[in-house]
Amino acid sequence: MARHMRATKPPTPAQPPSPARLPSTARPTGPLSLLLGGGAHVPIVVGHRGASAFRPEHTLLSYEVAIQLGADYIEPDLVSTKDHVLVSRHENELSATTDIADHPEFAARRTAKTINGGRKTGWFTEDFTLAELRTLRARERFPRRRPANTAYDGKAQIPTLEEIVQLAQKHGVGIYPEIKYPSYFASIGLPIEGPLLETLRRYGWDDACDPVFIQSFETGNLKQLRSVTRLRLIQLIGAGSGTPYDLLKSGNPTTCDDLVTPAGLRQIATYAAGIGVTTTRVVPVGPDGRLGAPTSLVQDAHRQGLQVHVATVRDENVSLPADYRRGDPAGPAYSRAAGDVTGWLTRLYGLQVDGVLADNPGVARTVRDRLIAGG
Repeated sequence: MARHMRATKPPTPAQPPSPARLPSTARPTGPLSLLLGGGAHVPIVVGHRGASAFRPEHTLLSYEVAIQLGADYIEPDLVSTKDHVLVSRHENELSATTDIADHPEFAARRTAKTINGGRKTGWFTEDFTLAELRTLRARERFPRRRPANTAYDGKAQIPTLEEIVQLAQKHGVGIYPEIKYPSYFASIGLPIEGPLLETLRRYGWDDACDPVFIQSFETGNLKQLRSVTRLRLIQLIGAGSGTPYDLLKSGNPTTCDDLVTPAGLRQIATYAAGIGVTTTRVVPVGPDGRLGAPTSLVQDAHRQGLQVHVATVRDENVSLPADYRRGDPAGPAYSRAAGDVTGWLTRLYGLQVDGVLADNPGVARTVRDRLIAGG
């Protein structure tokens, strides 16, 4: 398969966990791309929001399943509490993924805010102490798409960054944290970067060889981080032609499309180890939902010494290119039915990407290891 992979014996394929039990596959002893050594390179598998295909996202339950399914890294999205503790939520608004609306004691804190230029209404992490957030319980974000996950509603708290680091180190995997809304949190006196680095250093992670990638859609905070840490940084780049929020706020007209040009990649390489992009940046999808010809992005990035990590691979038809959807489109469960995600992953790995963020890291790991072994 990929010219930069070294053959290894694949592990027993991971089976998706049922609501009744956890998967029983062997767990890796550490991030595989680091373990191989000798200059060999293997694309990393990142458990996107944990194993969010099987458990409510950004919970210790989800991260634990991701580890058991063979993820090399687990991905927390970081926001701040009122008392400046970093916790993992995809956004700072809480109503989509917790039971906060069922807590009458917090009803008066429902409010509207402008964040990154958009108006949002709800309850926000920065208005609650960690102790208050501990009274909430997580819920499945997509109950219609993933009804089995609702069996775990109410069974997990919002985890802290420290708990996630402890879990990762206990099982010998890495973490792939995203700094959410960096300009916004800095503007209210709750910057994320400082507490993030302090926590990682406290647990011995502060070098480029450590199993950590720090990601952000903004550019300025990554450039600042480059001056104070040797940890690897990932510049996230949106799918559209918009401008990263910090650049937009400063009047800089550089767009996401500009960032993926050779000149843009050359600039990113001065502070980041890689880029994180949507799969459509690597292989576009046409109006009919089918894949077009691959772009030159992977090759262009590699020429600048940058890794390319792609997101997000999901099992369901609704999230797959039309080429890999399976079943009867007229069927009532077609959109949430599993498509040929194995074929889609095979295609992505064949394009020489350096990492995949997947809601089901088990299938991403199994496909990768099969291809490494020449299967």
